[in-house]
Amino acid sequence: MLRHTLTRLARRTPLSANLTRRCLATRTSTSSETQQQPLYEHHIPISCLERSILTVGSALAAVNNPLRGDMVATLGETTGALFLERMRDTMLQSTTGRQILRERPSITSASINLDRLRTECAIGTFGHAYVHWLDEQGVTPDTREPVRFVDDDELAYVMKRYREIHDFFHTLTGLGVSVEEEIALKWFEWVQTGLPMTMLSSLFGPWQLTWSQRHRLYTSYVPWALQSGAACKPLMNVYFEHHFHEPLDQFRKNLGLITPP
Repeated sequence: MLRHTLTRLARRTPLSANLTRRCLATRTSTSSETQQQPLYEHHIPISCLERSILTVGSALAAVNNPLRGDMVATLGETTGALFLERMRDTMLQSTTGRQILRERPSITSASINLDRLRTECAIGTFGHAYVHWLDEQGVTPDTREPVRFVDDDELAYVMKRYREIHDFFHTLTGLGVSVEEEIALKWFEWVQTGLPMTMLSSLFGPWQLTWSQRHRLYTSYVPWALQSGAACKPLMNVYFEHHFHEPLDQFRKNLGLITPP
């Protein structure tokens, strides 16, 4: 799996090809040595050297194209340990956060009955807005990259949970999936989580925008994201699955979330 990931990185990002080839060589040279056993599904144990090379390679790929979700995800896993620990500690300080860590719910089409939400959630509720957003954007809860390179089972779940509630962030803020709106949401997430990959997307993502879009981003969306991200309760501590029948406006108010301009 690591060889496949690195080969794909080298193929798609010429700037990082040499680095990833070195990592592949390192992986081959140490393949006969005793390797750490996987800690969870999809986990790929890697050495410090491999982590360093993978970090640099994924960073170059992500800077070259900040919208490459797979490389941004890889960078987040190889650089986010400290921030994942802080996110976990924040969850441990909350009764609901501790419940989430204990129960480890997943957000997939298998765990959430979307058809049931469509028929049972009244107009104006969080659940109705969620399924309407999914249908409108043509996405499903099953499109997130699995966590592979976090060498701690609990922190891996924190990263997994962060990825899976991303669509709930869209629902709460009303932001779509355009490049401009995704970057605006990354600013919000940067304030909420501190994860380096959200910072990277926030700072380099605007390269993909037109001048008018960048102007709107920095004059409207970024000030909103900084204010709303700081004022809002930590969203990692929210058991979103228990709020589907709650009125969306009331849910936002309870969270302290300010909607975008």
